[in-house]
Amino acid sequence: MNSSAHPPARPRSIFAWCLYDWANSAFNTVIITFVFSVYFARSVVGDETLGSAIWGYAIAASGFSVAVLAPIGGAVADHYGARKKGLGLLTAVTIAVSFGLFWGAPEGSPFEIVAILALLVLANTAFELALVFYNAMLPTVAPAGMIGRVSGWAWGFGYFGGLACLAVALFGLIGIGDARPFLSLPEENALNVRAAAILAGLWFAVFALPLFFWTEDAARTGLSLRDSVRAGASDLLKTARSIRSSANLIRFLIASALYRDGLATVFAMGGLYAAAVYGMGFDEILLFAIALNVSAGVGAASFAFLDDRAGSKLTAIVSLCGLILTGCVILLTMEKAAFMALAVVLGLFVGPAQAAGRSLAGRLAPPDAVTQVFGLYAFTGKSIAFLGPLSYGLAVQTFEAQQAGMATILMFWISGLVLLLTVREKPDE
Repeated sequence: MNSSAHPPARPRSIFAWCLYDWANSAFNTVIITFVFSVYFARSVVGDETLGSAIWGYAIAASGFSVAVLAPIGGAVADHYGARKKGLGLLTAVTIAVSFGLFWGAPEGSPFEIVAILALLVLANTAFELALVFYNAMLPTVAPAGMIGRVSGWAWGFGYFGGLACLAVALFGLIGIGDARPFLSLPEENALNVRAAAILAGLWFAVFALPLFFWTEDAARTGLSLRDSVRAGASDLLKTARSIRSSANLIRFLIASALYRDGLATVFAMGGLYAAAVYGMGFDEILLFAIALNVSAGVGAASFAFLDDRAGSKLTAIVSLCGLILTGCVILLTMEKAAFMALAVVLGLFVGPAQAAGRSLAGRLAPPDAVTQVFGLYAFTGKSIAFLGPLSYGLAVQTFEAQQAGMATILMFWISGLVLLLTVREKPDE
């Protein structure tokens, strides 16, 4: 990426952009991974194995939707210029649908279960598409030589945002042990647990606002939305043809898609795994999630300087090796305390793997096609994103063991690492 494309350092702009990760982590952490997913499997479906499987299938369906829509959205945004409008609309949809999940009552009828899954698909699709526009703002926000650090800081913000929101859910809504929550919501029909969906939506809305006021956006190109759609569709075809000549970029996109699919599956199924294998209650799951988010935030922030000094590729490789080794040990662990400790170690490598992948995509992107490359980054990730949750669900149903599902995640990380080793990292020019 040409260094002239980078802006001067603007602390308030950088802070507001990073804060969006703090904001959106509430959706991922509370709804997708640790609270609502477990509630859905245990209480709405009433069968943790079946609930885990169909939750995974819904995440896979949203991944397919993103795979289709992300490249188009990215191409259009590059021609339209400004990214905040698209980001704002998709953020609003995610928040609104999060509120709607509150209506998922225990022991749901088949119709109600399908309705909740449909809302989940819509919310997660909007969430992931919003990230295409958000990630594409990184080169506009990060000063020269700081793209890795800004990306890493944002991931760190995200994990600590998830941690904070989980803490509010635990101490404010659900309670821990004999301690009552601050808000004494009725436990009848699990109102106190379902209220976590409202909390996640409000959290997202409040902390996303600074980005729209303080962070600089790319300038409008002058094209209308209709003309941008036409030009974007045409450019997307040209990009798809030209990218075939860039074997290095193709290898990176495929490698990152594989290991990101494994990471996404961990986030989608991690809470369900902890609940089913170790019999954790909601309070234990939330404490586990808080510990995991602390370690992930520390890892993302700590590895950010390694990204800029040693390169995004090396950072991703080190992180993947740590994930694979720790994951293998977790598979052999049946003690709850040992699992908790190992999961914290695993978290140290999760954030850097994600942040380094985003940084490397930004480094490899031509200045005039940044959003397109991030759209393709999302596309390649989501084009196979259904495979992770689908493989997990099928393995769990086939072998009737959550460990079988976890083993499929390791295979995605190993495959991504092997291919990433062949990628050549281009320095900033």
